[in-house]
Amino acid sequence: MAASKLRGSVLLVGAGKMGGALLQGWLARGLDPRRVAVLDPSPPPETAKILSARKIARAPDPKKFSPDAVLLALKPQIAAEAVPPLAPFVKAKTVVISIMAGRTIASLAAAFPAAAIVRGMPNTPAAVGRGITVAVANKRTDAKGKKLANDLLSAVGAVEWVEDESLMDAVTTVSGSGPAYVFLLAESLAKAGMAAGLPPLLAQKLARETVTGAGELLHRSPLDAAKLRENVTSPGGTTAAALEILMGKEGLEALMAKAVAAAAKRARDLAK
Repeated sequence: MAASKLRGSVLLVGAGKMGGALLQGWLARGLDPRRVAVLDPSPPPETAKILSARKIARAPDPKKFSPDAVLLALKPQIAAEAVPPLAPFVKAKTVVISIMAGRTIASLAAAFPAAAIVRGMPNTPAAVGRGITVAVANKRTDAKGKKLANDLLSAVGAVEWVEDESLMDAVTTVSGSGPAYVFLLAESLAKAGMAAGLPPLLAQKLARETVTGAGELLHRSPLDAAKLRENVTSPGGTTAAALEILMGKEGLEALMAKAVAAAAKRARDLAK
């Protein structure tokens, strides 16, 4: 079933990679370009072309543009100086949606004390419409506001909701940062292939196609990852020999746990 057409008006603050992906998703879902405005002093060239081609307003006047949603796609490091000046855009019915890593609802409420606020964490596969976002809302967000946020975020992939904001640091480290871990896997697999004697281009192609193909199989299959792994593994075979290393005491599971813990600590530090 086709996704329903997006409605409402949106101010996008920050049109970098994630903001640009969201913008393209909204337009693809039928959001009227006249109902979108963007605040970004230097958007990437590909996004600037879209803004020009679709005649999307830049640097709108809050007296003339009253958005239903303000979506913050800023780097968290500049939030303290960039967020407070946006207050004139936030009216009684406006939903503020933040996808800034580590920035809590409480920190946003300092700038928008009476606003409905949704904190979300998407990931980079949003660029191809296959992202996943986890979101949490404050108590001022009603069903209508939550639906608007869900519609906007789902333009680039699946959306899951949680009630406990403290889970967002773990979300950031698993799905937000997770694509980098998968890319590292492909990179490492290619290097291992070259070390085993494969020509570089062939090793890179095998690693890329294996990772993307396995990901698509995981996406389509009703089986969980553990079962799919078992299905590839013959007792005493080559895969079993490799997994004996990867699943050892100091193997991938232990390394991943340490990596996620380090990322979670960094997410907490960003919130300070």
